[in-house]
Amino acid sequence: MPDTRAGLPAIWTDSLGRASIRSLQVLAVAALAWAVLWTLTRVPLVIIPATIAVILAAAIAPLVRWLAGHGFPRALAVAASFLAIVAVFGGVVTGIVFLVRSQWKELSQKAVAGVDQLHTFLNTGPIPVSDEQINTTRESVQKFFTSSSFGSEALTGVRTVGEILVAMILMAVTLFFLLKDGSKIRDFLIGFLPAAHRATAHLAADRSAVVLGGYVRGTALVAASNGLIVGVALAILGVPLALPLGVFVFIGGFIPIVGSTAAGTLAVAVALISNGPVSALIVLAVVVGVNQLEHHFLQPVLMGKVLSIHGLAILLALAAGTMLAGVIGALLAVPITAVGWTIIKTVTGREPAPGAADAEAS
Repeated sequence: MPDTRAGLPAIWTDSLGRASIRSLQVLAVAALAWAVLWTLTRVPLVIIPATIAVILAAAIAPLVRWLAGHGFPRALAVAASFLAIVAVFGGVVTGIVFLVRSQWKELSQKAVAGVDQLHTFLNTGPIPVSDEQINTTRESVQKFFTSSSFGSEALTGVRTVGEILVAMILMAVTLFFLLKDGSKIRDFLIGFLPAAHRATAHLAADRSAVVLGGYVRGTALVAASNGLIVGVALAILGVPLALPLGVFVFIGGFIPIVGSTAAGTLAVAVALISNGPVSALIVLAVVVGVNQLEHHFLQPVLMGKVLSIHGLAILLALAAGTMLAGVIGALLAVPITAVGWTIIKTVTGREPAPGAADAEAS
């Protein structure tokens, strides 16, 4: 092997000099990574819908292949799969809106009695709270809602709703084209790589699709179990909006560790306002039990073969994703981390990613 240090000054050939060169290389790579991340965070209305579309396409692709394998033309299989997803999503949203509207009056009536029960509980509970403290808190809340800052935040909320609608349309269009021409798009992008690396890139893409699809389907099953259990408990207790709250728990389940807890907290709050402290404590116990079932049984059984990532890595990925892109960042952090780890294992020749052998066989 030729001596690559030939012709370099002596200051760069000793151990400290080599460490300095390596440090400069690391800093250059870090700067490039930061520049890429900064650029991506400048166009969230493009990057986030496209990323979600890629994840959904990986999960829906097996359905398209199944329909195509049973005699459906490729275009019809894509259209049927896409319309099925849109119909399910639209049906869920429409159902939630109608249920909230139909049960809002009942919730408002129960809220009056619930607030009285809560007031009595706060006055006579283990940690008594005086009426003066309660009134001070209430006045602070009222002051916020009548302040100019709340009005400006409301306008910001209206703008955010518009941005969400635009992002959903872009995501739907991107998802359709990924399902229809996903392999062509992948081949086009991989074509920019040197010929010697294209086979590895194809393998990494196939394995990443397996990991993404397995992650989405496994998470959906876990989240559905959580939503079903909490929704049934709320219905048995007679808490208003039981079905919409169960759906919110299902949606929250797609954000690992914290999503189900946050959605469960909303269910506890509604139970506290409408049915009183006893029902709220029962719902809290159900939410805690569901979280324990998810972490110790459902996640290992349904997703243990898909994700081989340590819990600490998931927590760090969630923290980084939340700092970069808020709730959407937390939603996308784990699948992106899983794909990144799969690509690293493929490029470095480590143990094949979970499910890769099945993908290669198919």
